[in-house]
Amino acid sequence: MPQTDHAAPTAFDATVLPAAALQRLRDARHLLVLTGAGISAESGIPTFRDAMTGLWATFDPAQLATREGFLADPPLVWGWYVWRHAMVAGTAPNAGHQALAELAGRRRRFTLVTQNVDDLHERAGSGDVVRLHGSLAAARCLRCSRPHPMPALTLPAADGSRIEPPRCPACGNLVRPGVVWFGEHLPADALARAQAAADDADAMLVVGTSGLVHPAAGLPARARAAGALVVQVNPQPTELDAVCHHHLRGTATQVLPGLVRALGG
Repeated sequence: MPQTDHAAPTAFDATVLPAAALQRLRDARHLLVLTGAGISAESGIPTFRDAMTGLWATFDPAQLATREGFLADPPLVWGWYVWRHAMVAGTAPNAGHQALAELAGRRRRFTLVTQNVDDLHERAGSGDVVRLHGSLAAARCLRCSRPHPMPALTLPAADGSRIEPPRCPACGNLVRPGVVWFGEHLPADALARAQAAADDADAMLVVGTSGLVHPAAGLPARARAAGALVVQVNPQPTELDAVCHHHLRGTATQVLPGLVRALGG
């Protein structure tokens, strides 16, 4: 099936997708959805590329998003992640998150995989989200991996200043943020579930991801190779354009509510 590009400048119109593609989405036995930073950007959470000129501008990412950077300056890194957690806590799910939660409630087989480390999908009502890159709210011990809650601070109290990380009550080691840092493997269970869903799904939506971060970026190609229809929702061309059958050129909030209505109950 050739790739087709469909503009969606303000809202989704069912006519922008070929009738056969829309029907395949309606009839999908197992629908897989992959979301990236773009869907949460509409709730006010900067994407990684946006953050390079904002939140990340002061520091080299290696200082804040690697194990080595954390060990070199734990209070700097922990303080920054406490600030990020507080920033996310001050945001709310948007219409795109809510549309996916509604869609999940209608489907017998529905898998939602996200690259995001916020909890906006869950707060919108989605359950059993497959988190490929961990969670800001799920800190853990650096040595024994015992879970530890992130401080429940709010802005401006959590202003990004240096904060000494807590110690694990079990082994005494430092508690680290519960996200996947550069150079680390994805959680094995989450990756296995995502790959199994890609092998089994007969339709896939790819929402708000640039397609640059692997292995998540390989899921659409894997799903297509297994026979799935792959539809991308993104306002801009991405590295996944050649993989996806159809491209809905709009943001998640512009496209997903109308698409979910078009798919019906």
